[in-house]
Amino acid sequence: MVTAANHPNIETITYAEVKEISGYIGNFEITIEKKARYVDENICTGCGACAAACPIEVPNEFDLGLGTRKAIYVPFPQAVPLVYTIDKEHCIDCGLCAKVCGPHAIDYNQKPQEIKIKAGTIITATGYDEFDASLKEEYGYGVYDNVITTLELERLLNPAGPTGGHEIRPSDGKHPHRIVFIQCVGSRDLKVGNPYCSRICCMFALKNAQLIKMHDPNTEVYICYMDIRSFGKGYEEYYQRAQEQFGVRFIRGRPAQIVEDPETKNLTVMVEDTLMGEILEIEADLVVLSAGLVPKPETKNLARMMGLDVGPDGFYKELHPKLAPVNTKVDGIAIAGVAQGPKDIPDTVAQAKGAASAVAIPMAKGQFEIEMIRALVNEDICGGCEICGAMCPYHAISYKKKDNNDDHLIAVVDDIACKGCGACAGACPSGAMQLRYYRDSQIISAIDGMLEAHKMVNE
Repeated sequence: MVTAANHPNIETITYAEVKEISGYIGNFEITIEKKARYVDENICTGCGACAAACPIEVPNEFDLGLGTRKAIYVPFPQAVPLVYTIDKEHCIDCGLCAKVCGPHAIDYNQKPQEIKIKAGTIITATGYDEFDASLKEEYGYGVYDNVITTLELERLLNPAGPTGGHEIRPSDGKHPHRIVFIQCVGSRDLKVGNPYCSRICCMFALKNAQLIKMHDPNTEVYICYMDIRSFGKGYEEYYQRAQEQFGVRFIRGRPAQIVEDPETKNLTVMVEDTLMGEILEIEADLVVLSAGLVPKPETKNLARMMGLDVGPDGFYKELHPKLAPVNTKVDGIAIAGVAQGPKDIPDTVAQAKGAASAVAIPMAKGQFEIEMIRALVNEDICGGCEICGAMCPYHAISYKKKDNNDDHLIAVVDDIACKGCGACAGACPSGAMQLRYYRDSQIISAIDGMLEAHKMVNE
């Protein structure tokens, strides 16, 4: 079976960071820093002997700190490529991993590499982060041991996770018999600045609630919700099955507070059932917060490199929400997945296929047509103040010396990168920057003509 990891036309660069993106459609250049693994990827077989010999254990980021990993590790068993990495921050340089490594793949002297790639088009799929639930102080996340997020519960329910697939109370490791889910934590919440729906949280909670009931039918599961948004195909039936077949209890209301008993570590969830008009106090062994999706912190910096716009929610803006949902204002750059906004797996796959098609079309044609409305520079007037370059949202303006022996700079416009928006022309203090077909003299002449015609009619 051919996968992305072994496809002859696909190169996977992992453990790396994009440092710079320049150019335009058909001629992008991406600078990537490939970090040092201190393990030779071409030699490592992923046998795990090094990790078995390593004496250092630290919290596992993939398991959100619920489990541990060694100082030499792979993030998770299905990682691609299945190659180990030495965590230099926690490594004590004991050398045991090198001693037990049969292929001799350990290289303590490995250095970071800078890789430059030429590309015709780009697809941006930056993923997401989980909302920091500690910002909702009334729920006690990070303060109460038995308040966790859905992603942490997912790790607990994972058969390959730190507990072998068994849900436990973090405070004492015991099996919880009463679990309360709280929806819309960090979503549809103006107080934390996230007015949008994260879309996956309702179905995420329904799935995990049913898994919990499958493990132990006697476990009481409550879901406190604002609105259950089962929007996808077959999702409404899934919601009904949770109620009718598994007996999950739904309470329409957003909990106001969670209080912990310091002795038993049990939690009391205070919530108003808005359908029944009752104030409830639910004692729970475990509370699960359905934390929403937020953009990764690196999103804005990457947007700056590519010249993309970021919406008020922090996600990338598409060219048009209906007619061009995967295209961006920069020709040759498409977006896919949660980079554009919260969505579930089926929508992400569909958008990924759309993005692939969008960038494949100009690559297959081999040429790209541009509009002729572009910025022009009058080199005799340009003073090289560089205001136009600061205003250009497409990074289409650079500067050069007017003469070889002259320190005076003049603006140069890249016709392919330029989109003719006119921001540079409007900001130019000397009038050297103009739009083709929309020069000031042309506009003024058109206005004069219309005024003259109006004057003649009135006379």
